[in-house]
Amino acid sequence: MAVTLDRLSALQVMQDAPVIPVIVLHDVAHAVPMARALVAGGIRMLEVTLRTPQALACMEAIAKAVPQAVVGAGTVRTAADAQAAVNAGAQFAVSPGYTPALGQACRDHGLALLPGVATGSEIMLAQEGGYTELKFFPAMQAGGPAMLKAWSGPFFDVRFCPTGGVTSENAAEFLSLPNVLCVGGSWLVPADAMAQGDWARIETLARQASQIKR
Repeated sequence: MAVTLDRLSALQVMQDAPVIPVIVLHDVAHAVPMARALVAGGIRMLEVTLRTPQALACMEAIAKAVPQAVVGAGTVRTAADAQAAVNAGAQFAVSPGYTPALGQACRDHGLALLPGVATGSEIMLAQEGGYTELKFFPAMQAGGPAMLKAWSGPFFDVRFCPTGGVTSENAAEFLSLPNVLCVGGSWLVPADAMAQGDWARIETLARQASQIKR
C-alpha cells in the first residue's frame, strides 16, 4: 500500500520506527532493492544522504518504485538542497545543523525538517524557528546519552533523534530516554552488504532494528 502523507511532520517521521537508516548510495541500481528490503523489515522512513552525486537520482528512483517507503534527504544544508530534495520526491529532510534560512526553505516547500543540534544555544535557535523535534548530532561525540539526560530538564519540551556513533549495541540505551523518539544509524545498510547486493541481510537488520524497544 502506498504511503499517503499530506505535509508529513517531523514528529510523524520520528515516531514511525525506532531507527531511521542513514543511507549513503553510490549506485542508483542499489536504491530500489535496498529500499524494498528496508520496508520489508519494517523500516519505511529512509534518509538518503546528499553525500554522493547519485543521491538525488536514488531518491527519485525509490519514490517512484517503492510507494511504501517515505523518502527523506539527509545532509541538507541549504535552501537549494531542500529544493532539490523536494524535486526528487523527498518528504522530509535531515540536516547536520540549523539556520533560519534552511528552516524557512523547508517550511516553504512543506518539507518536514529534523535540524541538527549539538549545543543548548543551537536548540534554542531551532526552537525560535518553530522546531522542537531535533537531530542530536554527532551524538556520541557531543556527549551521548548523558548529554540528553542533562538536556531533559531545561529542554523538557524537545524530542531528539540522536545520530552519529549510534550502533545496534548502544541504540537501546538512547531509546530508553524519555526525550528520545528514535535514533539514526547507518548499521542497517552496511557498505559490504550494499556492494554484494545482500538485500536479505539488510532486511534482517531492518527487522531487528524495528523491534528495538523505546
